[in-house]
This record gives sequence, structure tokens and C-alpha cells, in this order.
Amino acid sequence: RTQAEMAHTCRGTINLSTAHIDTEDSCNIVLSNGGRTYHLKANSEVERQRWVTALELAKAKAIRMRNNQSDDSGDEEPASQSDKSELHGTLKTLSSKLEDLSTCNDLIAKHGAALQRSLSELENLKLPAESGEKIKAVNERATLFRITSNAMINACRDFLDLAETHSRKWQRVLQYEREQRIRLEETIEQLAKQHNSLERACRGAPGLSSSSTGITSTAKGSVQSAKGEASDEDEETEYFDAMEDAPAFITVTADPKHHRRSGSNLSGASEGHPEDWNLEDSVFESSNQSSYNESTCKDLLPKKRRRTRIPDKPNYSLNLWSIMKNCIGKELSKIPMPVNFNEPLSMLQRLTEDLEYHELLDKAVKCESSTEQMCFVAAFSVSSYSTTVHRTAKPFNPLLGETYELDRLEEFGFRSLCEQVSHHPPAAAHHVYSKRGWTLWQEITIASKFRGKYLSIMPLGTIHLEFHSSGNHYVWRKVTSTVHNIIVGKLWIDQSGEIEIVNHKSKDKCQLKFTPYSYFSRDVPRKVTGVVSDADGKAHYVMSGTWDEKMECSKIVQSSHGSTSTEGKQKTVYQTLSPKVLWKKYPLPENAENMYFFSDLALTLNEPEERVAPTDSRLRPDQRLMESGRWDEANVEKQRLEEKQRAVRRRREAEAVEALEEGEDYEGYIPLWFERKVDAVTGELICVYKGGYWEAKDKQDWSTCPDIF
Repeated sequence: RTQAEMAHTCRGTINLSTAHIDTEDSCNIVLSNGGRTYHLKANSEVERQRWVTALELAKAKAIRMRNNQSDDSGDEEPASQSDKSELHGTLKTLSSKLEDLSTCNDLIAKHGAALQRSLSELENLKLPAESGEKIKAVNERATLFRITSNAMINACRDFLDLAETHSRKWQRVLQYEREQRIRLEETIEQLAKQHNSLERACRGAPGLSSSSTGITSTAKGSVQSAKGEASDEDEETEYFDAMEDAPAFITVTADPKHHRRSGSNLSGASEGHPEDWNLEDSVFESSNQSSYNESTCKDLLPKKRRRTRIPDKPNYSLNLWSIMKNCIGKELSKIPMPVNFNEPLSMLQRLTEDLEYHELLDKAVKCESSTEQMCFVAAFSVSSYSTTVHRTAKPFNPLLGETYELDRLEEFGFRSLCEQVSHHPPAAAHHVYSKRGWTLWQEITIASKFRGKYLSIMPLGTIHLEFHSSGNHYVWRKVTSTVHNIIVGKLWIDQSGEIEIVNHKSKDKCQLKFTPYSYFSRDVPRKVTGVVSDADGKAHYVMSGTWDEKMECSKIVQSSHGSTSTEGKQKTVYQTLSPKVLWKKYPLPENAENMYFFSDLALTLNEPEERVAPTDSRLRPDQRLMESGRWDEANVEKQRLEEKQRAVRRRREAEAVEALEEGEDYEGYIPLWFERKVDAVTGELICVYKGGYWEAKDKQDWSTCPDIF
């Protein structure tokens, strides 16, 4: 369009050559270019896809036009001598071939002319009419042959001219890409050297003056602060920046016996008592010394001998893009996926894996202080992500009515039950009872979106944990999981977001922040930080660690207002005692990389067991075939089960329509072992266990179970 037309018909312009085209949902399109963003809405998903295709084509055309304009500028640096010689050699070969074609063309023209003369002479002779017509036809074909050969040689000559014309462009593009690669390599190398030098400087620095804030350690997210002449703070006092505006903590180990408040520049806001940090009797100390050493790990092994390995994962190749290109913007649970993208566990079993570090809750039962108990609950909430660091495969979507039990009552004191209570959207209810003094329940709905380069998994729903003796009732939600490099590169997973754990009885809170990975960040990857505070907002403990390795807890001795940040917020500085390790990840079993990176618990989850319900995930045939390495058969079986489930859904929808026509109510699918109730604490509608499963197991009465397999 002309500028005049655009002034009358356009609200604005955007340069498509540098624009980013994205889709929000089935009808919305987002165009962004720097600070300018346009939101476009189509009438339907089909129309949206047409617009996206047209915009992508226009973007490609705009990029070509921009490149052609830059080619004519002539400002680029000349190519290297090797590039020139290589290109000239190619052009020389093309010229040689063109000369051969020219020679052939001359010969064709020469012999063709002679042939035509001979045919013309034959035409002039007095021959029968039939022979004259045939000779005339041959003459015409010879003429066409000569015209075609001339056209071919002209096309070859044009090709050589174009090759010579665009040679400079090819040289510049190649040179530019090479320079960009070299520049990136040099930048990464320089950053790595700076990173190492900063680490060495932090570890080797003898100290700083009392007016200095410290040197941040990029390796552990801590700052070493030394005792200056004017400061009487102990060298080993630990400092933490507040959660709200400083994700990195400032830490130095402290000796509580030599801690003094007099003369301290940190006195004021709140005060704790070092003697409360009882090194002999504290539950923290017992968790640090006994729960996570090898001897205790061996003691925690179940009495019943369970399997320690599964068949190795087959090495099947698959064209990922051929499947994924039609899935962009769709709900993951609605995409038909082959088992090649799965691991041989269902989502119900993955949910049960949250209990791998159940002993943290057993220890929390023994805590007399609700804030101490909160620390163990916080560590437990983080520990559920430790198994995901290498687990980039997708678990099986459970069928509606599918269940999974994990009965470890005699071995570890708890028994767990999961049921798929909804299919669209997919929702699973989970209930765990422990005879050691706690009950956990949750209903999780998985919302997921495939965005081309990454996959976002958003667990929706609350997790409830109640301790029987104290009545403390904790509630929290899960963070977002993101799987990166879906199309190109090595898959890796990250956790990001915040968790707020609330004790609804004492009103204690814990704010945990999962820091998303950043290539340019100086923080430890997969970092988690948090603060435990009471009902009055007074901070008692600082939580720190990583979601794939360990979590530590440090008791706050004093807190005060520190310096003002660049955003204008005033920092709170926490002075703490030395940290205690609350949770540490168990090492993976041998050969885990060939067994889907399963942990010791995960290896046992799909182990066949007797007396389980006929709807149990262990009995799912496609999952069992996949675990055995028979993926082709598993894909066939998976399609059969999904089609069977669709048929049941269509029948249920037909029943609903029929009931509506007759003016009757239709309840839809009713979960077998769970029922929906309004939670008294949060006011949310949630599926809770209504009982009956373990009694049915004792009697082996599964008559109420649906036929889903």
C-alpha cells in the first residue's frame, strides 16, 4: 500500500522482518517487535492459522528484501582468501562445463543444419505424397531439436551469470556467519575465565573492610564478610538478604557460643536466641546426622525384596518434528502421542513419587515448634522435584477411573491411593495415610502447552498436609515445570515460580522461590531460597539449596534493615547460625541413564503385585509392553485403549443429551473412591478420599470397578 492508504486504513505499522509471531490460544495472534506489540483476534482457529501462515510468508519476504538491500551496500568486510579461492574454483568449474556445453551446442547446430539441408533436398525431389509428408515432419522435429538445444545453452549461460552476480553475496553471508560464531566462542570463553577468576577471588579473599558489604560467591550464592577493625561481629556470622528483593543470600558461618549483640550494627528489628539451636537434641541435628548417610539409607530399605532394575530403554529413532509441528498451541493431554515420548509410568505413579522422601514428614511429627515443623514441610515440598532433573519423558495419561495404590504400611508406615477422577481436563486425586502421625491429600489438574521451543506444565490444585497430634494443617501449590529444546538440542527441564506454604492453624508461613535458569546469572542453577516466619511476620529460619540436590535450614539470630536496593526497596539482613542439612537427594541407581533415569523408588512403582484393583496402573497393557521394550506393540495397544475410552465418552455424552431432552439431571462420571467436597480450610471444591478401597482389597471385592483395560 501507499503511505496515503496506510494513513487512512492502518492503526500502526510493524517491521515484519524483525517481528516475533506467536499464538496465545486458538484464535489470538501476538505480533511483537521490541517495545511494540499487537494483539490480533481471528474468528476461528482455521482463520487464525491462515493469518499465521500469511504473516510468516510475509516475514520471510521482508527478510529477503532486507538482505537484498544490504547486499547492495558493499560495506561488508571482504571475505578471506580461502573463501575467495574456493568460490573462484567453483566458478571456474562451472565455466569449463559451460564451454563443453557450448561446443556440444555448436556441433548440434552444425549437424542439425546439414540434416535440414538434406531433408530439404529430399522434399524437392519428386517423391510420392506420403513420403513427402513424413520427410516434412522429420524436418520440423529437427528444427525443434535445434531450438531446444539453443534454449538449453542460453539457460546455462544465464545460470553462470547469476552465479557470478551473487558470488559476493554468498561470500559476505558465509563470512558473517563465521565471524559471528568466532565472536560467540570468544565471548563464552571470556565469560568462563571471568567466572573462574571471580570464584578464586571469593574463595581466596582474606577479608573486607567494615564498610564493605562483601563479595558475592557465584558458586554458592554466598558472600564472604570478614571482621574489620571497627566491627566486633564474629567472622563466622551468617547473613541473608530478605526474600522480597534479593534472591541471593549473604552467608558466613557463625559460632553461636561467641555471638555478641553489643556493638553490633545489625541490632534492632528482631532477635532470636542461639541457645534455642540445640545441637544435641534438635530434630535438625538428627536429620543431619542420621537420615542421609549410607547406613541409615540401608536401614530404610523395605523388608520385602523389590526389584532394582527394569529392561533397558530401546534405542528407537523418531522424527519429532513430523509429530510436533501440528501440535503447537494445543493442550498436551489432547495430542495423540506414540509411546516413544513416554516413560513406562503413569501420571498417577509420578504423583506417588512425591513420597520418596516421606521420612521428612516422619521427622516433622517430632518437632515441638510449628516453625521447625514448617522447615521440614518446606524441604519435603522441594524434594518432590528432585526426580525430575533428568526425567524429560512424558508419563502415560491415566484413563478415566484408573487407580494406583502404594501400600508401604508395614515397611514405611504409610499407604497411598491415586485415582483419575477427570479426563478433560485431566485431574488426579491422591490420598496418603501414615500411621506415624500425618495425612496428605491433593487433587492435581495438569495444564500444559506446547509452544514450539518449550513445553510448559502447570500443575493446578492444592496440596494438604495434616499432622494428627498437633492438628497443624499445611497447604501449598506446585510450581511450573518447563521442558526446553523440544525440537532442537538436548532436552532439559527447569522449575520456576514461588510456593507459599501456610499453616492454617498457627498462621506460620514459608515463602519459597524457585529461581529460573539463566545463562547470564551468577546464581547456582536450580536454586531455591525461602524464609519461614510466624503469624506476626517475624522471620525464624532461612531455607536455601537446590531442588535437585539438597535443602538447608539456618536459624535466624537477628534481623535488621539493610541498604536500599536499586528499586527503592529496603533490604532486610538476616544474621543466622550455621545451616543444617534437612534433605539430601539419594544417588541414582547404577545404569539409571538406560532405565529412564528412574530412582530406586521409581523402579519399584510398576513392579507387578497381586491383589491390586483391576484398574491399577500396573495392569495397564500398553505401559507394561513399553517397559518390556516392545514399543510397536505398545503403540497399537495404546491406540486401542484410547479408542475404547473415546467410545465410553461418546456413550456418556449421548446419555447426557437424552437426560437433558427428558428434563432429568445427569451427574456424569462419579469417582469410585473419592468424592467432591468443599474444603473447610481453603473453601475450594476438592476430591477427597471417601474410604472403602483398602476394605475392598482385604475382601478382594472389586465388583464396582469399571472395565477400562
